[in-house]
Amino acid sequence: MSRPTLTPLYIPDSRTASQSLMKKYIDWLFVKKGLYFRDYDDLWDWSVTDLEDFWESIWQFFDVQSRTPYTQVVYRPTDADMIGTDWFTGATLNYAEHIFRHKSNQPAILYAAEGPESRRQRLLALSWADLEYQVAAVAAYLRQQGVGVGDRVVAVLPNCPEAVVAFLATNAIGAVWSSCSPDFGTASIVDRFRQIAPKVLIAVDGYLYGGKAIDKTEAMRELRRSLPSLRQVVWMPYLDETSQLERADLWEDVLQTPATDGLTFEPVPFNHPIWVLYSSGTTGKPKAITHSVGGCLLEHLKALGLHQDVRVGERYFWYSTTGWMMWNFAVGSMLVGATLVLYDGAPGYPDMDILWSLAEQARITHFGGGAAYYLACLRAGLNPAATHRFPYLRTIGSTGSPLPAEGFRWIYESIKKDVWLISFSGGTDVCSGFVGGNPMLPVYEGEIQCRLLGCKVEAFDEQARPVRGELGEMVILEPMPSMPIYFWNDPGNDRYRKSYFADYPGIWRHGDYIRITERNGVIIYGRSDATLNRDGVRIGTAEIYSAVESLPEIADSLVVGVEQPGGQYFMPLFVVLHDGVELTDELTKRIKQTLRSQFSPRHVPDAIYQISDVPYTISGKKLETPVKKMLSGMDATLATSKDTLRNPASLDQFAEIVLKRN
Repeated sequence: MSRPTLTPLYIPDSRTASQSLMKKYIDWLFVKKGLYFRDYDDLWDWSVTDLEDFWESIWQFFDVQSRTPYTQVVYRPTDADMIGTDWFTGATLNYAEHIFRHKSNQPAILYAAEGPESRRQRLLALSWADLEYQVAAVAAYLRQQGVGVGDRVVAVLPNCPEAVVAFLATNAIGAVWSSCSPDFGTASIVDRFRQIAPKVLIAVDGYLYGGKAIDKTEAMRELRRSLPSLRQVVWMPYLDETSQLERADLWEDVLQTPATDGLTFEPVPFNHPIWVLYSSGTTGKPKAITHSVGGCLLEHLKALGLHQDVRVGERYFWYSTTGWMMWNFAVGSMLVGATLVLYDGAPGYPDMDILWSLAEQARITHFGGGAAYYLACLRAGLNPAATHRFPYLRTIGSTGSPLPAEGFRWIYESIKKDVWLISFSGGTDVCSGFVGGNPMLPVYEGEIQCRLLGCKVEAFDEQARPVRGELGEMVILEPMPSMPIYFWNDPGNDRYRKSYFADYPGIWRHGDYIRITERNGVIIYGRSDATLNRDGVRIGTAEIYSAVESLPEIADSLVVGVEQPGGQYFMPLFVVLHDGVELTDELTKRIKQTLRSQFSPRHVPDAIYQISDVPYTISGKKLETPVKKMLSGMDATLATSKDTLRNPASLDQFAEIVLKRN
């Protein structure tokens, strides 16, 4: 990844900056608190230095409602550990209740999908009145099943309004939510849900993806058999409106459950669990990452309100599935009064234009997706600006993997020249971001605008010293309310501590390799556990991908570094070529020349292999570390769990390469 240019791609005009929630927050701090900040850097310094006053100001600015007063903003048992930090002691509140503060005449949810037939290519709307009615009915049903505060409700559902209804109902009664996308393998879902012993499962009969119908009926039977804690299953016909599952209640019948008192909300302590998310599980059992109601409430208000400037009445879309934390984050847009836009289906079916058509039709204000999606649009030669109009589109969000400079340029050249591009990075670990957007700052290609308020992000060198303008380990030096309260079934927080605090006791190591620029922006170079280390010089994999995938013949790529006996280092590059292209000596030479000229001789691979497909996790991350382990001699079944992959057959080709090398 080349260093960003000094000329910004986007500069917010004075009206955009002055009317942003960030500016209103800064003005509010001056009027209400007597605090004056010269610029965002000043504000950020205060937010990570005076944690108590900062997070209390977020509570007050967004008018968070608690049934009981808090007695202390933050209590940290020991400075040597972030685990166990207690926030807003004594407060009792409800996440869903804050969403329903924004009832209006605008739709609550807009929805489109590949299928089933009744919903295909149509934009459907769910009003606030209908949403409230359905949530109240499902909440009443769950109470009838004996689900109470702290009990778990799990779902295998597509990205549809019913999933949002089910989550809000679960949260309204103080229960704990967890979901998986129906494209997960059954064993993978069992590995997740069995850890948390759910009482109720809400399951779908199947889904459509890329024009193909995938029936999940037998898989859901198997899932039910594998979860002995279940008291009841709710069945949602989706592929076939007449489908049923024995001994299960139909979703439509659940919606008829009388809610005598209407929709009521159970207040729970600030640090009460809201949902359980899961690590990718590519190696070992997925970690059941548990977040708090209050922590996610405050973090989502801050990130979506201040850093993405989502306003009441705007329309928020992020292409996701119910198995990715961005689904939870997108639902959070309703906290600041946005209409949530959902799409269920493949982003490239029937063609790559489908989501841009949705953006125009639904008048989306904030459009989000994975970096891999934008790069796929770029490589497909897509130019939505030539065929669509986006007068309402204010922001485009990107996450999941680093968006390289050419991705930035494509968005401004092919989507909208005055859109605000928000490159956003965080993770399932906090159900939000550490670095992201700022409505008052310019956008430079390849560079994330800022470290988010309340996130004390630094880059550590080999001696654990903060550095500027150099590559380093991404660390977080102070606790955040949305950090996990614990991992489910993790006695003594052993897995929790090993996951983030093993390298720097008391300091969160996130596992990304970053550079903080002279502008205090951030460039992410890929996962540090997949970082290449040649001759003692660390190289981010994102640099390799940026250069290689700029070549017109290359559709995708994967690079790993393998330590070998005798101190030798083997760095192979794997490339997926466009149809009809072969890996010739001439193309191999040009790939190497490109890497040498853009970066250095150290970036040139030792070998280049043509492959049919790069392996990806279901959430869209390249499988660098498991491939590295396979090339180091580990059996493929131990290197990763195929159930967690979007394209599990892609691993077979690496096993063949290992055999040929040996």
